[in-house]
Amino acid sequence: MTYANVALRAAIHDALVHDSGLLAVLGGASIYDEVPRNAAFPYVTLGELRLADLSGDGGVTHEHQLTLHAWSRKGGHREAHAIAGALLQALDDAPLSPDGHRLVNLRFSVADIRRESDGRTYHALVRFRAVTEPLS
Repeated sequence: MTYANVALRAAIHDALVHDSGLLAVLGGASIYDEVPRNAAFPYVTLGELRLADLSGDGGVTHEHQLTLHAWSRKGGHREAHAIAGALLQALDDAPLSPDGHRLVNLRFSVADIRRESDGRTYHALVRFRAVTEPLS
């Protein structure tokens, strides 16, 4: 059995590492679940995932709230905004196929872009909402 949240994260990661627009902005497939030591900027990390049970009489349904993090040090916020935009283009309403589940929808929710306390790192938090159902 593949849990819906694990299957969705894997499908999102796979979609991102194959998205030419995102790869162009990042300069390569710098998309991580866990950031390697000394990773070069910019990069994207798969962040927090909140899972809720929306099941009813119709069967099992899960709501996922996933945060992706984009990290940049290219002077100013422009690159962080570009990465956030590429994430939106890659995932909003994307036709993903999480293993063992049907993706009902995947929608952009909100993005926050800020400068970190070190004064040179920009951090974009891009949040998506998804709904999944298990395959019968």
